[in-house]
Amino acid sequence: MTAAILELRNVNKSFGPIDVLHDISLKVHAGEVLCLLGDNGAGKSTLIKTLAGVYQPTSGELLMDGQPVSFEGPREAQKAGISTVHQFGGTFPLMSIGRSFFIGAEPTKGFWPFKIYDRNKANEIAVKAVQEFGITRIDDGDRLIGGLSGGERQSLAIARAVHFGARVLILDEPTAALGVKQASHVLRIVLEARKRGIAVIFITHQVTHAMAVGDHFAVLIRGAVAANFRKGEKSREEITDLMAGGEAMAALEAAISSHSLASETNPPAA
Repeated sequence: MTAAILELRNVNKSFGPIDVLHDISLKVHAGEVLCLLGDNGAGKSTLIKTLAGVYQPTSGELLMDGQPVSFEGPREAQKAGISTVHQFGGTFPLMSIGRSFFIGAEPTKGFWPFKIYDRNKANEIAVKAVQEFGITRIDDGDRLIGGLSGGERQSLAIARAVHFGARVLILDEPTAALGVKQASHVLRIVLEARKRGIAVIFITHQVTHAMAVGDHFAVLIRGAVAANFRKGEKSREEITDLMAGGEAMAALEAAISSHSLASETNPPAA
């Protein structure tokens, strides 16, 4: 297998005396869905923000295409090809589909200093992009975002991220609070992104949704990877048990203990 698009090696994150992430080592390849599973308080949000450039690791490193990278902020991560779609899609209910799709990067027409927003071009590109992902009900770029379902908003946000060059797509609980039909639509969009060769990190606490799209799974508990396995290696019941504690607790406690011992043996330089 070729080098992972994105890899974490022994990533730790602390806020003062509080250790939040413990020796996280994970990788995701092109055309692969990595499902990051964990209950509330597992450290998923901190890990997402570390990948997206909001936080820098306290120790450890991030690599893209096998090369170490460091992001000073979300803009740098996005330029490198890491895009994050949060739970509600980052869309704006009172904006049109075309305007929301291009917010911050609007196409223009005319010549400086008389350039104006090119609404027709924005609408055409936005509608084409979402329809290529199978969202056929969206056929008018002037339609307001507020008239879309939750699943359609999520799908629009994913299509937008892909259009602007995402190589790694981080989806933060994209099916949370969605009905069965809407959630299944979002899952189809995830599979389409994978088909296009995009590396997807799918964060969820819903095992059924993870199993529908995942190739690689990691269970996060108290900021440590308690289990790391491939598709087909564990049943839904076993994954649920891991998330709830079960056999994962011994591995978790060992990981945290090992990290604490290493910190005491090799204290950080003053």
